[in-house]
Amino acid sequence: MDRVFSPAHDSWESILNPLVDDVKSIFSKISEDELAPHRPEVFTAFTMKMSDVRCVILGQDPYPTAGNAHGLAFSVKPSVRVIPASLKNIFRELHSDLGLPIPSSGDLSQWKNSGVLLLNRILTTQVGFSSKHAGIGWEEVTEHICRELGSRGVPGILWGNKAQELQSAFTYSVNSVHPSPLSAYKGFFGSRPFSTINAYLESVDQRAIDWSLK
Repeated sequence: MDRVFSPAHDSWESILNPLVDDVKSIFSKISEDELAPHRPEVFTAFTMKMSDVRCVILGQDPYPTAGNAHGLAFSVKPSVRVIPASLKNIFRELHSDLGLPIPSSGDLSQWKNSGVLLLNRILTTQVGFSSKHAGIGWEEVTEHICRELGSRGVPGILWGNKAQELQSAFTYSVNSVHPSPLSAYKGFFGSRPFSTINAYLESVDQRAIDWSLK
């Protein structure tokens, strides 16, 4: 595995290594920016084994607030006390869909441990600016990754327009508007993504995902 993808697990080598030059070019374009997430965390989502991925949650771009993004889409570190509004809406839908308690922490690492790849369409932004790094190459990188996973039968949960651009990458996907407060009432609430993806997995003789969080 090329070190540009550190700390990604070596099992991603066949998917990520063809992207080395593209990713190096992206980082050269943003070398002067204060990044969200920090550079060592950009590929945190890929620390899981590729063979363990059972679902992709695809969002748009990282939280621009300093200290929030840490390489897992929609997730924040346990030390972050103010849970972002989009994540609050995700927790609200999780409770409505599965009856699970609303977590006290915004850390979604347990979902990663349960086989969920938490991926943004754009993997970085500049602190303080939403979507600052759109159009510099991340979209092509994440499209490659999603098409590779989709070809292996991995289903997707696609939240927002940017994510749904890759609907064709997946044989099966659950699609809705983004959980942002600006759009959540336009089809995110009541979309039941968690039970729907579990029903699909069980229909193809795979275990349901444990969506519980602390």
